[in-house]
Amino acid sequence: MNTLKMLAIDLGASSGRGIVGSFDGKKLELVENHRFANEPVNVAGRFTWDILRIFHEIKNSIRQTVLDGDNVKSMGIDTWGVDYGLIDKHGRLLSNPTHYRDTRTDGITEYVEKFVSIDEIYSVTGMQTIDFNTIFQLAAELRDNPDVFAAADKMLFIPDLLDYFLTGKASTEYTVASTGAILNAKTKEYAWELIDKIGVSRSIFADMVQPATTVGKLLPQIIEEVGQTDLDVVKVASHDTASAVLAVPAKSDKFIYISSGTWSLMGTELKAPLINADTCRLNYTNEGGAEDTIRFLKNIMGLWILQESRRQWKREGKDYSFGDLAVMAKSAAPYRSIINPDDKLFATPGNMPKRIAEYCKKTGQPIPEKEGEFVRCILDSLSLRYRATVENIAELTGEKPTAVNIVGGGTQDKLLCQLTSDACGLEVVAGPVEATAIGNICVQAIAAGEIANMKEAREVVANSFDVEYYKPNTEAKTMIDEAYGKFCELTK
Repeated sequence: MNTLKMLAIDLGASSGRGIVGSFDGKKLELVENHRFANEPVNVAGRFTWDILRIFHEIKNSIRQTVLDGDNVKSMGIDTWGVDYGLIDKHGRLLSNPTHYRDTRTDGITEYVEKFVSIDEIYSVTGMQTIDFNTIFQLAAELRDNPDVFAAADKMLFIPDLLDYFLTGKASTEYTVASTGAILNAKTKEYAWELIDKIGVSRSIFADMVQPATTVGKLLPQIIEEVGQTDLDVVKVASHDTASAVLAVPAKSDKFIYISSGTWSLMGTELKAPLINADTCRLNYTNEGGAEDTIRFLKNIMGLWILQESRRQWKREGKDYSFGDLAVMAKSAAPYRSIINPDDKLFATPGNMPKRIAEYCKKTGQPIPEKEGEFVRCILDSLSLRYRATVENIAELTGEKPTAVNIVGGGTQDKLLCQLTSDACGLEVVAGPVEATAIGNICVQAIAAGEIANMKEAREVVANSFDVEYYKPNTEAKTMIDEAYGKFCELTK
């Protein structure tokens, strides 16, 4: 076959990239053609996404493919989940989409329980309860800004909104919709019984489509801006974790993955949702994956705490690279201080080292002083959270894992990969780094008929990208077990 070229737009919470994938029928190669900052804006009391700036940068990436003569066949967009934009009857955006870290949903579950119980939401959607789930954001929007909803014609998740800007066609992709607790996990359709109870009109929800659906061509005015191109806009697995999981080069269909970045999304792939009293108690979620799979997982705070700590040190005039911090952490004493990464104390932007110190003081632990001690505390604590999650998944599914596959940017933190292997007592397979973009491109190749299905896509990934292996350090087992006991006490 001729080499098939496709453009992946991969949007994260702090940056975005345009990546051109070239597939020759056997191997996939990636070239980044554009990178840009994704900087949310705090304005008029709201923490919002600068969506028009993001759209501008996406057009820059498309324009670069034209300038480079890439002749891309298609493009697809993946982003974070839950957030959305509202379009009026004229097809215009009503306001910047609100960021999931905005405070409007603080305490929202108590308000929503006036209309529907949290237990009922979980029993229908299988989604762990987090204040920023889409159903809670919609309830907050309707409570605080009913006039906005009165003017709204359609609600579109972030990747769907950007697809709409490009093509003028509005639809909702299944995997990203599944993140918001607005779908029935079993039927994979809108959970109208819940939507009706919170008072949101059914008419604002767009038709739902599956990954590998072609949306259409670019609007004429977009082509005027970017240059002549005949590419198709394709719905990929547009929730970034869904794309990342599709790119896990697992050797069997029984695997545990960590999509590691700002968040750590840790789970396994199931054929059907797993919803019962135990999964509800442990707050596990059932999100949609490609080819009707379920991503049974736990949202863990991830590298957010480290990223925010680095930002704080930079504000103080200490501009450390992540490599610098890794060296410092490696020389710090292990398991000296432990935090619960998912404590609400660490959920919002701010001075993380100060909050870690407060947490350690409150829990009677040694207070980190040097930067390396703070970083070691964060990484040790994350690895122990991963161990707890491995044990929970094994118990809930009845399947004992043999390895943990880590994909995404967090694979570059070699210390965290090793600590994860040590804590879990399992081999860690780390890579590929660009799993999200790879999964995005693989779905485009499926839409083009050049890859048959997800199984074949994973074979292509394994054939195209190197991974690293980490074996557990058995000599540290006693120390780790003691630290894990302390972690379990902290997270009761």
